[in-house]
Amino acid sequence: MTPRPVVIGTRGSRLALAQTEMVAAALRRRHPRLTVRLEVVSTEGDRVTAGALPSWGRGVFVRDIELALLHGRIDLAVHSLKDVPPQTPDGLAIVAVPPRADPGDVLVTADGRRLDDLPAGARVGTSSLRRDAFLRACRPDLRIVPVRGNVDTRWRKLLDPDGELDAIVLAAAGLERLGLAEARRTPIPFDVLLPAPGQGALGLEGRAEDGYHREVAAGITDLGSEAAVLAERSLVRELDSGCRLPVAALGTPRPDGTLHLQAAVATPDGRRVARAAAWGRLDEPQSLGQAVARGLLERGAAEMLAQATEAPPSIPPLSVEEAARAW
Repeated sequence: MTPRPVVIGTRGSRLALAQTEMVAAALRRRHPRLTVRLEVVSTEGDRVTAGALPSWGRGVFVRDIELALLHGRIDLAVHSLKDVPPQTPDGLAIVAVPPRADPGDVLVTADGRRLDDLPAGARVGTSSLRRDAFLRACRPDLRIVPVRGNVDTRWRKLLDPDGELDAIVLAAAGLERLGLAEARRTPIPFDVLLPAPGQGALGLEGRAEDGYHREVAAGITDLGSEAAVLAERSLVRELDSGCRLPVAALGTPRPDGTLHLQAAVATPDGRRVARAAAWGRLDEPQSLGQAVARGLLERGAAEMLAQATEAPPSIPPLSVEEAARAW
């Protein structure tokens, strides 16, 4: 019997389309007779270009896609997991995590300089609260410049001779997936800048009760990558920091069935940083995330959260009824 066609929802950026094509190709390899069609969904994060991302609240790049999923306009959604809030809406679930790409951040310059090579006062572009805070913690002499746009746009801003940037910070995975070999980059060490939870990982989201599409997607899951991001997302849920504080985390699976999780929290100005790490079992990632979160709270994150009273509004959870009204 020929498998039913699968419609995959995605954002319309070049990177989002490249990532979704990768997932579609993996599904076709797993199910050679499967027909896959991509459906581009415009999200609030794509439509609104003014302001820094933290001021918008959670889920700005996924909410509209989740509405399409709940309504049945699409069968599966492909997200960059760093954009997905740690709690999925009722009726939806992350149903597959393909092998993770490089989770780290890179410094991109016109001449390939490292972070240590940048002079005092160098202008570094990023729209990420996390990158801003941890770079300030390491190099308070740098000038952090807000810069929005997709990877291509930020790359062009860096190369603009009349621009105001000496460097930009990007996710290594995004550059790899776009094939931007000409972008000269150097890795930023994890002891300086841990990645965002879920960075470098893709997640397929589906309807929780849709057994057919869950089974189709499950075949491309990488268990180590899945365990790592489950631990990272569990840590974020346990901290319940919203967007008030920059949170960074990285799970690293080992061949012996263990999982290492390291994490850090900082104040937005980078003056205070709390770090914690622990080992756990690969098949118990959520317990590990909770344990490392408690370690962060004991090492100062609790006080930092208590002082960060101004949190941007979170996007409320979706419901099936809301999805029906929206479409």
